[in-house]
Amino acid sequence: MMHGTRFLSITLPTILLLSACSSDKRVGGTIVMSSAADADILFPPLTLSLQGKQVVDQVFDNLADIGPQLNTVGDAGFKPRLADRWQWGRDSMFVAFHINPSARWHDGKAVTSEDVKYTFQLVKDTSLASPLASNLDNVDSVSVPDSLTAVVWFHRRTPDAFFKAASPVVILPSHLLRNTAPATLHEAAFARAPVGSGRFRFSAWDRTSRIVLVADSANYRGRPNADRAIWLIAPDYNAASVRFLSGTADFLDVVKPELISQVKAKGADIVVSPGSLDYGYAAFNLRNAKNTGPHPIFGDRETRRALVMAVDRSAMVRNVFDTLGLVAHGPATRIMPTSDTTIGIPYDSAGAARVLDSLGWKRGGDGLRARGKTPLAFALMVSNSSPIRMKLAVLLQEQWRKAGANVRVEPLELNTFGGRMEERKFDALLNAWHIDPTPSSVREEWASSEIKPGGYNATSYRNPAFDAVVDSAVGEMNPTKSVELYRRSYRILTDDAPAMWIYELRNVHGASKRVHPVGIRPDAWWADLADWSVNSSP
Repeated sequence: MMHGTRFLSITLPTILLLSACSSDKRVGGTIVMSSAADADILFPPLTLSLQGKQVVDQVFDNLADIGPQLNTVGDAGFKPRLADRWQWGRDSMFVAFHINPSARWHDGKAVTSEDVKYTFQLVKDTSLASPLASNLDNVDSVSVPDSLTAVVWFHRRTPDAFFKAASPVVILPSHLLRNTAPATLHEAAFARAPVGSGRFRFSAWDRTSRIVLVADSANYRGRPNADRAIWLIAPDYNAASVRFLSGTADFLDVVKPELISQVKAKGADIVVSPGSLDYGYAAFNLRNAKNTGPHPIFGDRETRRALVMAVDRSAMVRNVFDTLGLVAHGPATRIMPTSDTTIGIPYDSAGAARVLDSLGWKRGGDGLRARGKTPLAFALMVSNSSPIRMKLAVLLQEQWRKAGANVRVEPLELNTFGGRMEERKFDALLNAWHIDPTPSSVREEWASSEIKPGGYNATSYRNPAFDAVVDSAVGEMNPTKSVELYRRSYRILTDDAPAMWIYELRNVHGASKRVHPVGIRPDAWWADLADWSVNSSP
């Protein structure tokens, strides 16, 4: 699962290519990605899986895309997409996007400003319940003075106003969707066979098998270098890695530490980034199963804190990731300028035991704890498509059992997992999250306002102090003061322990000699897939 939002300038360390690809490139051919999971849906406003986002980002375009420096302040470094230029209002309360007159939908219809207006209205429609809706909270309206001009009006000036309007929300074809009720769009044929304006066209989706895109040869931004891009879907990571190592696929998006020597032995390239926007965490549902009151265990802040204190996260990260993982310290990974590695509840098994004792969670003869008639027992929900998270779930189960908690690991199919998470039908869950490069994404994931259908706050965490500090940070135009406010909000959040942040990753990819990958960004390796090429001599 994935997602997030943006604001301060981020300067990224250089991505290291450990062995150089051939520079003998050609136009044409097929690029094959090996994926360990299928997409959930190919309708961008509802897409949650990384696999789905990888695909829809090729088929659809946003108004402007964030540059390689991942700057989210103002519009510096943004690359034109559907908008070939834009102009700010004198008071920065609106920005007028001019649509590229050559832009066409894949059915031949021209892209117009009405498509922008329709898309923004749709994403904000509560009956659609799009997780992207909060990106447009600051958008008051969209006016269309002519067919190629979309004027986006804001409620207030914010540092990342341009980013949120231009980048996270891709534009949809109003002529194909406006006659369908928003609440039913997830069931529409369009969600399985989308029509976009991107450099690749949708071709086929064989569930649990493959997704095929083909080059849009007349695209307004130029045809892709490759003729086709294919995602081969494997049932698990092992099968996905075997496909890559056997030469069936050209690219493996995650290379585990134990696989690196095999990748090199096969003559493939290892691409390493020093950080990423991906973190793994265990989240606690603060509401009971009927959502009528606090959860009998996780509704208590001090119990949550004790359970976090009982986990040796450093040992877990070393066990699972070796040197390619880092202990996470909150909702901002280390490549974010607001990251603070001093926060978080430290490991202290003896201290955790004392806290649980003081709260009335007494050990029985079997070593497990209960408070009165309430056992310290819960289910830990995890996607069975991720062997890494399955392993982490077992390690968590073992550590919490030592603390006296009886934890049942509940593996679920990815779509079932996502549905249960969205409906908040879980005790605890283990998940990975791909945040956006703006610090304001923390509001989308943890603010009280996001306890709603389609909102990311699956734990139902609510703290007015956190909300107030984050709201101040989001609106603060001074970067130094904004960093201070964000870090203060992170401390409030991690001290309240609605979740336990476990790890963040260094991105490690595998690429065959047959392909020449370019523009791999830590936030999205697939961002410039259309510019990748197939080498004429592998």
